[in-house]
Parts: sequence; C-alpha cells; structure tokens
Amino acid sequence: MTEFLIYSKRCFINDRFVESTIHIKNDKIHQIYNGYNEHNEIPLLNYNNLIVMPGIIDAHVHINEPGRDTWEGFETATKAAAIGGITTLIEMPLNASPVTTSIKAFKIKQNAAVNKLHVNCGFYGGVIPSNLTDIEGLIKEGVFGIKGFLTHSGIDEFPNVTKNHLEQIAPILKKYNVPLLLHCELSDNNVPKVNNPKSYQEYLLSRPQNWETNAIDLALDIQKRFDIKVHIVHLSASDGIKKILEHKEKTNKLTVETCPHYLYFNAENIPDASPIFKCAPPIREASNNDKLWGFLLEDGFNFIASDHSPAPPEIKQLETGDFFKAWGGISGLQFTLPILYTEGKKRGLKLEKLIPLLTKNPAEFLGLDYKKGILKIGYDADISVWDDTHEFKITEETIQHKHKGTPYLNEVVFGKNIHTFINGVQVVKNSELKTLQQGQFLLNKIT
Repeated sequence: MTEFLIYSKRCFINDRFVESTIHIKNDKIHQIYNGYNEHNEIPLLNYNNLIVMPGIIDAHVHINEPGRDTWEGFETATKAAAIGGITTLIEMPLNASPVTTSIKAFKIKQNAAVNKLHVNCGFYGGVIPSNLTDIEGLIKEGVFGIKGFLTHSGIDEFPNVTKNHLEQIAPILKKYNVPLLLHCELSDNNVPKVNNPKSYQEYLLSRPQNWETNAIDLALDIQKRFDIKVHIVHLSASDGIKKILEHKEKTNKLTVETCPHYLYFNAENIPDASPIFKCAPPIREASNNDKLWGFLLEDGFNFIASDHSPAPPEIKQLETGDFFKAWGGISGLQFTLPILYTEGKKRGLKLEKLIPLLTKNPAEFLGLDYKKGILKIGYDADISVWDDTHEFKITEETIQHKHKGTPYLNEVVFGKNIHTFINGVQVVKNSELKTLQQGQFLLNKIT
C-alpha cells in the first residue's frame, strides 16, 4: 500500500493522546483527521485502542559490522529494531573493524549495510589520538556526531583520547555545530585489588562513581571553554546529576542520556559469575538507580538509548563467569520500550513523558526533528503501534538479535509492539516481520 489510513482512539499527537485517523500517502503523513474518518477506496487499518505513536529513535547502537558481524550485524540488528518498534537508529563508530575514524572507513561501513537495513540508519564518527585531522572530513560526509572515550574502549583499534585531543578538535565541532559524544569514565589505579573475578561487587568497585564524575568535570570544562555541544552518553553515576543540572542552567548545549539497564536492574540483584550483566559504566546499587529515576521524572535526561552492545557467548565469558575478562555491553535493542514501560509504571512515569524520551527528543538531538520524531503532516511515516496492556515473557524464540544472550531473558514485561511502519511501509505486522529492506541511510545535513 502506498496510500492508507491508520485509526486509533489513542494517537500520540502534540504530546497527548487523541482519537485520530492518520492519512499516509507514499512515505509521508499526508493528513491527520480528528476522530474516525473513512475515505472511499483508501484502505483503513483500525487499531481501536492500541497506542499509535512516532517510531522509536535509538541514538546509541553498536552493530559491529563490518569486521565483527559475528557479534551482531545490520541484518539482525535492524530486524530486532523493527520488531521492537524502533524505526531509526544511529550506529556508533565502534566496534566495527575498521572503526569509523576516517572517510574511507565510513564508506566501508555504509557499503556493508547495503540491502541489510530494515529500519533507517545513521552513523557517528569517532575520535582517537591518531585521527584528529580526519574529523572535519567525517563531519562533511554526514556523521551525526563525534564519539570519544576517556578510558579504554574495550578494543585496541579505538584508543581513548585526552583533554588535549578534545581541545584540538573542539574548534571544528564548533564550526559545524556537531555534538561531541563522550564515554565519561576517567580511570585511575585507586581501586581495590581483584580477588574474585567472578564477583559482581568486585567488578562494581573497580569502576567507581568518581571515574564518571571526574570525566564529567572534564566534559563540562570543554563545553564551557569552547561553547560546543557536548553529550554525555549512558550516565550511570547519580553523583554526576548535580554537576549536570548546574551546567544545564547555563547552557542548552549540554545533553545527557541513560539506558534501560541502569533503570531496570540493580547491583544487589546481579548474581556472581553472570557477566551477561556486565557493562561499562556498571549497573550500580538500587539507591543510585532510584536517583537516576528521580532525575528522569524531573526531565533531567534528554533522551534514553539502548547502548545495544552484544558479543558472542565466549567473548561475554558466559561459561567462565569472569566479569573482568568479559566484554562489557548489554544486548537489549529490541526491548527498550517494554523494559522502560514496565519499570516506569512502578515509578509513576506517565506515557506522555516516556514517549518523547524515545521519539521527539532524540530527533531533536540528531537534527532530524524537521521530519522525524512526531506525528505531523509532511513528516516521514515512521510509526509504532503497540499494546500497553499486553504482558509477555521475553524468550529466546522472540529475540531477533544474532545472539540470544541478554539479561532481559525470561523477564515478564508489559507493552508489546504489534505493528511497525518504516517510510510508509508496514514492516512488522502482528509482531512478525512482514516486509524487509525498507530502511534508508541517513546523513547529517551540515548547516
């Protein structure tokens, strides 16, 4: 169908739920009518009381292709995204090989994704000590931001940068108004000696909150001195909240995200010898995560992203149980919506607050808010239709990721995505993939 109607009593339009009929024509939202509105000879999809909302935009995903597609790849990752109601994702510059730190590598990555995109996909570039002269070229090629690590990234091809490196590229970022995304951990040797590598508490103590807050201080200093956009990825340390709040009062160029796993799990409930839960920075104590929830409920986070970072079982050390040797990353791309909705219900999170954190807000961060992130006439017809009353158990059979290992396995959650539309085409129907390869490459428009 190139022209059809979608009706629901609960369409999320202008930040509230209204009864509407949405007229899709080709790949755009052609018209929005109040209430139920039939048109002769135009097919109508009646979704009754299901939630119809903009497709989710996940602005932090590791797909790992080319070079590490045994970990994940565009084929499986974008299928999982579509099933989960995600219509657009932005791919990080690691852990592919080559990493996206040059124009050549960026083109290799795009070529690797050809005929494998089942949702829309854009890309970030990376900054490492040896590619400072490549940053402007990457920006001109259309990356949505430049990502750097302030501690070891986990792979040797993507070494961390220092304050000096960031100072050198800041004028370029300022020139093009492109955000600097930072993994905010500054490592030091002032941590306990490891006695039991299978102990989650020992792993937690090995990456303390002050690693994050020290890095945040550095990030805020760079932002202030160079007046550039700085984005703090995956905040896990509640000790950083006050610093962030104070800085946000002075500028609108500081943004911050967190991830579902920091809001859903807590350290007290993570068993030893279970590195399926390992990520960096780590999942912290319940008292810390309660403060993250408070920050979220007070509109502190700009958006929420999955930080999907999977790896094969042997690299996750699932047999050995060794937290210190295991890859640090959570596999959860497909389950962002139900995980957040399920825990959010317990915390008093209204859907009117949750939905923009997954749609409108990341679109604004990426500069895609002129065509994505809301249901509006003339915007791309990227739409998620889901049932907030549907309770289900996450099982291996339902997981589209390349590897089935995830800390969310066997969790019972609410909120199932039923239908997904990408650029006006229904790619998921009744929670099953229907039409593939409807995703488009997205490039940042430099102004």
